[in-house]
Amino acid sequence: MFSEMFLKLWNNGIIQKGIWETIYMTFLSSAIAYVIGLPLGVILNVTGKEGIRPMPILNRILGFIVNFFRSIPFIILMVAMLPVAKLIVGVSLGNKAMIVMLVIASTPYIARMVESSLKEVNAGVIEAAQSMGTNNIQIICKVLLPEAKPALITGAVISMVTILGYSAMSATIGGTGLGQIAISYGHQRFNSDVTWCCVFLTVIIVQIIQEFGMWIAHKTDKRIHD
Repeated sequence: MFSEMFLKLWNNGIIQKGIWETIYMTFLSSAIAYVIGLPLGVILNVTGKEGIRPMPILNRILGFIVNFFRSIPFIILMVAMLPVAKLIVGVSLGNKAMIVMLVIASTPYIARMVESSLKEVNAGVIEAAQSMGTNNIQIICKVLLPEAKPALITGAVISMVTILGYSAMSATIGGTGLGQIAISYGHQRFNSDVTWCCVFLTVIIVQIIQEFGMWIAHKTDKRIHD
C-alpha cells in the first residue's frame, strides 16, 4: 500500500513533474556537455602520442585539465562551482545552476570517453586514408568519427546514466527532480515508500536510456551487419 503522502504527491502531479525535470536536466546537460566534450576528446586523441597530429605539450595541458576536474567528487565540485554558475546563468541555486554543474562535471568524463572510443579505430583504416592523401580534418570527419560511432554511442549512454545519477543531488543546491522528492518528501518526512518509488522510477529511466542507446549502437555497428 502506498502512503497518503505518495498518493497526495501523485494526485498533485509532483511525481510526474519530478520525472520530467530529471529527464530534462539529464538530456539538456548531456547535449551541452557533448558539444564541448566531443571536440575536446577528438583533440586529446589526435594530439596524443599515437594520434594523427601529435602535439605533446597541448595534449598534456588538456589532459591535466580534464584529469583535474574528473578527480573532484561531484558534491564538492557543486559547492566550488556555485560562483561560476551564478556568473553564467545569473543564479547559484535551482535547476539552471544544476545544469551548469552537470555540464562542468560531465564534460571531462565525456572527453575521456570520446578519446577512448577513437582509440579503438583500426590503425590500418587511418593509414589507408593517409596514403590516399586525405588531410587530418577529413580523417577525423570521414574515418575516425564514423568508424568509432558504435563505441561513441555506447559511451554516450554510459555518460547519460552517470549524469542522471549526478542530477539526483540537485536538492543540495535547490534543484528539483526525483532526487529532491526522495529527500524532501521521503527521507526527511520518514516516508520510505516515496523514497523507494523515486528509486524505482530512476531505475526505469536508466533502463530506457540503456536499452534504447544499445539498440542504436547495435544498428550502427557495421561489423555486425557486414
